[in-house]
Amino acid sequence: MPRHRGRVHITARQRGMDATALGSLALHLPHLLASLAVVFVMSYGVDALGGPPWFLPLAGWLLSGIVLFHHPCERLMARWLFGLRHPSPEEAHKLRSVWREVTARAGVDAGAYQLWVEDSHSINAMAAAGHIVGVTSHSLRTLPPAQLAGVLAHELGHHTRGHAWSSLLVYWYALPGRIAWRLLLRLATHVDRLSVGATALLIGLLGAAVIALATATYGLIFLPFATPYLAAALSRRSELRADEQAAGLGFAEQLMAVLREEQDRDETERANAAAMGVRFEKEGMIARLLDSHPDVHTRLHHLQAHLASGR
Repeated sequence: MPRHRGRVHITARQRGMDATALGSLALHLPHLLASLAVVFVMSYGVDALGGPPWFLPLAGWLLSGIVLFHHPCERLMARWLFGLRHPSPEEAHKLRSVWREVTARAGVDAGAYQLWVEDSHSINAMAAAGHIVGVTSHSLRTLPPAQLAGVLAHELGHHTRGHAWSSLLVYWYALPGRIAWRLLLRLATHVDRLSVGATALLIGLLGAAVIALATATYGLIFLPFATPYLAAALSRRSELRADEQAAGLGFAEQLMAVLREEQDRDETERANAAAMGVRFEKEGMIARLLDSHPDVHTRLHHLQAHLASGR
């Protein structure tokens, strides 16, 4: 792998937000507003029962997202939420050496990120929270430094373009709304225990509320039903944007080599399974629309186009 020569120039603006990150935040705005309403009702209820003033729990929840990007909190998430571990001395030597090369080309401070390892037999990596970069142990063992650099450059793209931190914020601030929704669904399973009149009244009130909200919001209330498909489309686009970041740093060919190896491995596994009489059903349209990652052919096509353009 060609090494960066000379001084490392750190850019003044190392992070940003591209259209996919901004689109993800905008797409989940109804979920965030629903969570805000849930927390407000709970805070007001606690206040009415003699607890602290309602604005204190609400403000605490609004500010809680900042704590997620505190390094000790990120270390806890890396260990207990993502199942990562610290690299061994041998792994750390290779990982840090390649990471310094990638960040030097990007003009990013290498020390701002935490490097972690996931015990896995697959070739993969991840970017999470604000400073977490994880790579599988199998990737460290098998990938040459140049190809490992291409994988890490892809993950760096998720950080510098705002994909990682925006995903965490969306997940965190939408959590109260999701919990409340699941509780409502659980309560709905007990509707059959109500009398016919009470059930009809409840359905009528809910129907009237839905119609009123749909009219007031010009139908935007139904947007959450399409959110999984739109979010998956944005996620696929963010993967291509991260590939673009890696290609811009000069790792297009290396990343393509990793993708081709993955493609060959999948084809070999399918061929072996077919020889054993195992049949694979073709993925349906709904499953493809809900897939958060583009297929390998699409990624290779975009990387090849980047090489052909000479950028």
